[in-house]
Amino acid sequence: MNIDSLASTNLTQLLGAVSDLTLMIDPQGLVEDVSTGQDMLASLGCLNWVGKPWVDTVTTESKSKILDLLQAKPDAPQLLWRHVNHPTPSGEEAAIQYITLALPTGKLVAVGRSLHRLTELQKRLVETQQSVERDYLRLRHIEARYRILFETAPEAILMVDANAYRVLENNAGAQALVKDVGKRFVGKDFRDLFEAESRSEVEFLLRTALATGRIEICAVKLMGSAALLTLSVCVFRQEGGAQFLARLTPRESQPLNGADWASSTVLGEAMRQFPDGWILTDTAGAVQSVNEEGMALLGLTSSSQILGQSLERWLLRGAVDWGVLITSLKQQIPVRNFATEVRTQSGMTLPVEVSAVNLSRPEPLYAFFVRDMDRRHPAPSNTTPSAQPGYNELSQLVGRKPIKDIVGETVDNVERICIETALELTHNNRASAAEMLGLSRQSLYVKLRRFGILSDPESDPPLS
Repeated sequence: MNIDSLASTNLTQLLGAVSDLTLMIDPQGLVEDVSTGQDMLASLGCLNWVGKPWVDTVTTESKSKILDLLQAKPDAPQLLWRHVNHPTPSGEEAAIQYITLALPTGKLVAVGRSLHRLTELQKRLVETQQSVERDYLRLRHIEARYRILFETAPEAILMVDANAYRVLENNAGAQALVKDVGKRFVGKDFRDLFEAESRSEVEFLLRTALATGRIEICAVKLMGSAALLTLSVCVFRQEGGAQFLARLTPRESQPLNGADWASSTVLGEAMRQFPDGWILTDTAGAVQSVNEEGMALLGLTSSSQILGQSLERWLLRGAVDWGVLITSLKQQIPVRNFATEVRTQSGMTLPVEVSAVNLSRPEPLYAFFVRDMDRRHPAPSNTTPSAQPGYNELSQLVGRKPIKDIVGETVDNVERICIETALELTHNNRASAAEMLGLSRQSLYVKLRRFGILSDPESDPPLS
């Protein structure tokens, strides 16, 4: 390609368009012209180089490289890139890579590429590598801590594959539960560790835990052992898929003798066979025990479907009903015949009547007795109107008062009875009574004044 017809300034501009920095150097090594981008111009102050020796624009360790670049010959077989550093007005250094091309006129064209992007990339690479190494070291420490915790935990812990139910790992506590110390758990089907009567319960527990993602609990017996153990299972996911963390702990029992043992046995059997639903919870509402009638009432097939869950979840009005129940129980006031509705496992609603007591123990517990109202009050048969309650009283008013007045008085009586009942159930808590009746607090206060139920009108908050 013949470029002899191009002027030196035109050649410098052309090279400046395809490079980051282009310099025209005279035979004495002085900078004649500069062509560069505006960003480079601002950071290096390149316009100040014109008329100065090129070697004076670089740092001390780069001067020898500039001298080598000035020795370029027109017939050089190949061009060599040299990395030099320029001081900037801000006190930092700018890295630029140069090659020089000798022109027939004796001048040199220096073409430079900024290494700023490469430097930033290398810096980010080093920072990323250091961050990865720090994270890796932190994970190693965490793994070591949890490995020690896993091995030294006194309770039996097993890792189980969620697909094949194979035991992946177990700690020393799990091995200690087996009479045969040489027996290995790893690789064995987790369900085969239990007696035949417990295997269906264990399999259902594993499927439920995988579906819900919650901690599931049930009582089991290990193979060859008559002692009851508590099995709790939770699911977690790793790169290889879902796994179970299974924990086996002995069920707490206190030695009983004589009358205490007989009483405990009889009461336990009575609660299991109680004809109404019986549910035992802690003070937070988490279910600790349930009898078969309670499971049937809620449409459950296994106690693991409700153990550990909040009883509030099964109440149709949720927090409203639970607030009324818990308020009485905290005050050691038994709850009797509290009418509400529960939501079964299939989503149906069922009218029930709840009674509850606060059990005074070292750790307080709440016992709830739930009765199915549909079973208590069967569908009425065809009866004559005269058998319905209140019919005689209403019939005696016919002819004495207009039907409008009779209906109005009846509605007022029904409203008054409902409000008084709600206040009695909530122990005169008007906010809870309003929620139970589906009224706003303002509407409830209006009706209270209307029926003369307010005992101290001046103490009530003003309506707004």
